[in-house]
Amino acid sequence: MSINRKIVLVLGGARSGKSSYAQKLAEQDWQHPLYLAPAEALDPEMVKRVKLHREQRGPKWGCVEEPLDLARVILGTTPKRDVILLDCATLWLTNVLLKEGEAAIQPRQQELIDAMRASPCDIIIVSNEVGMGIVPESALGRTFRDLQGRLNQNLAALADSVIFVIAGLPMKIK
Repeated sequence: MSINRKIVLVLGGARSGKSSYAQKLAEQDWQHPLYLAPAEALDPEMVKRVKLHREQRGPKWGCVEEPLDLARVILGTTPKRDVILLDCATLWLTNVLLKEGEAAIQPRQQELIDAMRASPCDIIIVSNEVGMGIVPESALGRTFRDLQGRLNQNLAALADSVIFVIAGLPMKIK
């Protein structure tokens, strides 16, 4: 890893301000950001959210929408981009779990981590901290919570910096 290389993990709960913080970080520290979006606009409410995110980013940003194969996008990023903002790892994990099943999680996660290590770009990862609430009622909910916790641990181990955002306030924890 070169001296200028950075992997930053931005964690927080729903509506904590983590995405806004990550976007501001990317805009202030890099000139040519790429937004990597695993979300799929499958209903009218999500279509509105995607549109709002696009409008908030502006023309400086490139954007790739990819629900599953993040490693391919990360490794295929052009030299014109200097940072990738992955928003968010939680949606990507949901996609893998629901589309490919639990058995696909570990290999997909390893592909993603390997791609991040090999990427010529710096990377900012947004991810939800889901383990601070109640125990989910369903088996799927508990499985997801556990998988998300493990993913966050692995991303935090990989990251050079970890920021936890709560109520819009960033706290550096690594």
